[in-house]
Amino acid sequence: MNKIKGILRRFKHLSFKRMFLQIKMIHKETGKSRIITFFDMLWCFARYNVGYLDYHVFGFATKRGKKIRSTYMTVSDNVSMVRRLNNREYYHVFDDKAVFNEKFDKYIKRRWLDLRKCDGKSLAAFCEGLDTVFAKPIDKCGGEGIRKIKLSEVTDFAKLYSELVSNGQNMVEQAIIQHEKMNELCPDSVNTIRIVTVVTDGKAHFMYALVRMGRGGTCMDNISSGGMYTCVGEGGRLSRPAFCDKTGEYYTAHPETKTVFDGFVIPYFNEAKEMCLEAAMVEPNMRYIGWDVAISPDGPLLVEGNNLPGYDMCQNAGHVDCGIRPKFEEIAAL
Repeated sequence: MNKIKGILRRFKHLSFKRMFLQIKMIHKETGKSRIITFFDMLWCFARYNVGYLDYHVFGFATKRGKKIRSTYMTVSDNVSMVRRLNNREYYHVFDDKAVFNEKFDKYIKRRWLDLRKCDGKSLAAFCEGLDTVFAKPIDKCGGEGIRKIKLSEVTDFAKLYSELVSNGQNMVEQAIIQHEKMNELCPDSVNTIRIVTVVTDGKAHFMYALVRMGRGGTCMDNISSGGMYTCVGEGGRLSRPAFCDKTGEYYTAHPETKTVFDGFVIPYFNEAKEMCLEAAMVEPNMRYIGWDVAISPDGPLLVEGNNLPGYDMCQNAGHVDCGIRPKFEEIAAL
């Protein structure tokens, strides 16, 4: 009964305009009949609780049958996992960047300052000896509100302090120096690896990894900012093209740097994975986390943690042949 109520609730908010846009795109990509795709979407919505966006991302237009489709993790599965494994009373540990940095300082490996607890003089002292810092809101995600500051252009730190506080950009962090190998993907952004872990029976488990990279001169690798992503295989090896949500296209090489993805190996990947498995044990009340990791010349470091890890990008049709649900069922009894 609860499942039926959930389906009816989602159907109530269904946007047919967006749905038909996805159908049009699927028809262009696959040549599949629009009418057949429409009714198949409705079937997948009722049978597998897969919406039209996920239908497209998962490649269900060309993946038929329960044997394949039932392997895909859905948004409902993901929310259920979060509710079961993450205690809401501890969400602030990951939602507040200052609290997160303090809790996981061992893995941050760079200087940071909470402007809520200092003044302009403290900011000036913090910036001494640095070339670049990033200011960001304490509680935003997806790269929203981030400001890159070249300190050579700053003449009045009291004024800068007031501007940042007024804008809600209360977290200031030392700029990350990226490993030269990661610069080959995109030198304009810090290209982070999303590593997802689950803790069950007192042990941390690695679930999957993605690498994200910027494009078009932006300093952010976020997908919402026009970045691209692809899956990361054993030992940090890439073998699939990168996908860009903004263009809806797959790229075998980065459009600007021309770096070919197939065969590219992320440095220190095994160390990054071990770091996240260790960090996953720090807060026992939060057991399902997506860690964003940067690779410096000296090894991996944490950028941030997310208490609502994604389920869709790791099941992109261009990156996998089946879903990740069986792995979650085995490890976390999904």
